[in-house]
Amino acid sequence: MGDALKQAPWINVKNGIIKNTEGKVNMADFTWSYSSLKQYENCPKQYYEVKVLQNFITVPTPQMVYGTEVHEALELYVKEGKELAKNYQRFKKMVDSLLAIPGEKHTEFKMALTKKLEPCDFEDQKRWVRGVADLVIIDGDQAYVIDYKTGSNKYPDPKQLRLMSLMVFVHFPEVNSIKAGLLFVLKNSFIQESYTRDDIYKSWKSFDQSLIRLTNSYDTNEWIPNPTPLCGWCPVDTCEHHKPRR
Repeated sequence: MGDALKQAPWINVKNGIIKNTEGKVNMADFTWSYSSLKQYENCPKQYYEVKVLQNFITVPTPQMVYGTEVHEALELYVKEGKELAKNYQRFKKMVDSLLAIPGEKHTEFKMALTKKLEPCDFEDQKRWVRGVADLVIIDGDQAYVIDYKTGSNKYPDPKQLRLMSLMVFVHFPEVNSIKAGLLFVLKNSFIQESYTRDDIYKSWKSFDQSLIRLTNSYDTNEWIPNPTPLCGWCPVDTCEHHKPRR
């Protein structure tokens, strides 16, 4: 764990366990990712029913299926040089610009950290946070993290890149700076972010409030629903706020 975290005033590190100033462990025995944390932020009850109890599953939409297919095609193109299908040729120029970046390419790169913020296997029982980066390029002390997006670029959410970069800094200790980006392939749009090791404390702190809320839900077993206009698309049809789509 870096010095920035050891010196952070909002945590107390003892025997590798992160505690708040009152000595209470802030991290329950759960694994989180950016997508699961975002699901919790959107609706704790949906998170509980889908992720924890597994009472419901999210049925893939045509947009989700298309996104998966594009990700797989781009992975094979970068990793094995497999030619892109005719309907994906429009993405070739964008991806070729990434291939031109010097360095070792890692596609669909799985990363995980323990509660001690140490690297571990993706399926390690001691894992605390994990994620999969679509493309990681390591070039000495410089790294690049790319996430492909097949949706709209109207409301980009680069915070996912921050988490991926935090894990890259741990898994590749030689890396001191990271250039990251969301590549919206259907819009030919690229949203860029930059991080250095000096940003590590600030980056972890940006997840603090959400993780405290999530941990509190595990501790108290309270999962309060958050009704929104999207309730009609929620798989949890037993929720009092569920409204079938018309």
